[in-house]
Amino acid sequence: MTFQQFKQHAIKELTSSPSAALDADVLLQHFTNKDKTYILFHRDEELTDEQETILKEAIEKRKTGLPVAYITGHKEFYGYDFFVTPDVLIPKPDTEILVENAIQFIKEKTEEKKRALKVLDLCTGSGCIAVSILKFLKEEKIITTELLPDFILADISVNALKIAEKNSERLLSDSAKKIKFIETNLFNSINEKFDIIVSNPPYVPALETDELLKDGRNEPRLALDGDVNTDGSPSGTTDGLELIRNLIIQSKAHFTKDGILILETGEYNAEKTESFMKQNGFSQTKLYRDLEGQLRNVSGIFNG
Repeated sequence: MTFQQFKQHAIKELTSSPSAALDADVLLQHFTNKDKTYILFHRDEELTDEQETILKEAIEKRKTGLPVAYITGHKEFYGYDFFVTPDVLIPKPDTEILVENAIQFIKEKTEEKKRALKVLDLCTGSGCIAVSILKFLKEEKIITTELLPDFILADISVNALKIAEKNSERLLSDSAKKIKFIETNLFNSINEKFDIIVSNPPYVPALETDELLKDGRNEPRLALDGDVNTDGSPSGTTDGLELIRNLIIQSKAHFTKDGILILETGEYNAEKTESFMKQNGFSQTKLYRDLEGQLRNVSGIFNG
């Protein structure tokens, strides 16, 4: 089977995928270790027997709804290559706006404080947010090395933290020492105070989570369903914000003076999130839109 024949086979098989051609390209590039240009100009090159077997197995997995990122174990986010497994959400382009906003806040607050900030990435998952922030700050020389922020990456899932640690080691090299990992249910095991708290927490309504997971995507419900109490039990709410409400309330005890909270939310509940922040003493709140123009981030300053 040639490269081109495999692609034709994949498109024919992946009738339920909205991106069959792209799926085929990504799988082909990953399992042959060739880039898109090489494959384009060598479409008649023969796959080895081993490659053909692996690729056909990958197609069968994709047919169940399993995302390509889980099949390859990789997903690009903010221009960087992250390791992912079904223990973590697959990084989404919408979340890149959270990274951009955090970078801007960190830059401004570092200039103001003239010291290395303390930053918490709560519900870190794969670590893509914190790792992207730190890597970009260093590579683009936004902040001098000695003033790069110190991060805590926190998550309730120990398996997610292992993935985050792996990504930190792969992508940050010597800067990985700026990161500490904590297994915790929201702030239960966190004692420090932070200049900035950034989080992409579960915020999808429970019923919508049920619908999302019907397609076999295999993403962890723990990282999606926002209609849960702090003990993980169903909250009975329907707006996806119960966990975020608890996060906002608990966060108030963990800020330095004029600390900043930046959250990702859904386009359907961002305004409610902003309103709840205001009710809990956050000022200068602001809503931000993602690349598709949907409300996605909420920020505010806590004066204590």
